[in-house]
Amino acid sequence: MVAILLTSCTTRQAEPPLIVAHRGASQIAPENTIPAFELAWQQGADAIEGDFHLTKDGYIVCIHDSETRKYSDRNLVVAQSTLSELQELDVGGKSFKGTVIPTISEVFSTIPEQKKIYIEIKSGIEIIPILLNEIDKSGLKEKQIVVISFDKNVIKEMKSQAPQYETAWLSWFQKDKSGKVNPSLETVLETLVDINADGLGTPKYAAAENFVKAIMEKGFEHHVWTVNDARAARKFKEWGTKSIITDTPSYIGKAMVEQDATLDADKPHQ
Repeated sequence: MVAILLTSCTTRQAEPPLIVAHRGASQIAPENTIPAFELAWQQGADAIEGDFHLTKDGYIVCIHDSETRKYSDRNLVVAQSTLSELQELDVGGKSFKGTVIPTISEVFSTIPEQKKIYIEIKSGIEIIPILLNEIDKSGLKEKQIVVISFDKNVIKEMKSQAPQYETAWLSWFQKDKSGKVNPSLETVLETLVDINADGLGTPKYAAAENFVKAIMEKGFEHHVWTVNDARAARKFKEWGTKSIITDTPSYIGKAMVEQDATLDADKPHQ
């Protein structure tokens, strides 16, 4: 992986980035579960991020992997299992016994007014009509929904079927033997235009100031994951990143507030 170093910047962002709880408050509660999402709201997160797969019988469930091996003592393949089979599993570990894999409607029901959800689609485009139906039933407002995916076709199809919802394409970055970074900035921009995405999500190691600003100068938003240290979070805020995805929403949110307080204290008195 290419390690693109974070560089300094003195420009202060007009609006703070959204603090997005990565799979909920996943450093404390089991990821992608209702306890993790409820704890994220208690910690003041602006949004939650969850991973969603389609079951054998057409339900959307919140789980990161395509199988349950990591989360339970039984291994089921999500796409080959029914909702009832999946919800027989206990994914709460020792501290949250009795916790089950939630449906997307159950996750939606936790979202307070004015808060957001970042829906990472792990299935293919076949999930989109079902997702749109679930969103319609949820009563959530358009501005509360952000759809993200590593699959370019998913983002393109989502914008085709429901252009009113914000989207972001997610991408990893690698360096080949010659030292060339893939995908290049040019390729990224071409892809964002082709799929009609609103923004780009990158891992924190691949987000340098010049790259982030180049993306934003072309009219796209920048999102970054997974940022659990305050120093990095403050830099992304200064650069203008739209949202910071973190396992520790309370800690990162506090770091943003403390930075604002420090900057305000340094202002000359009128």
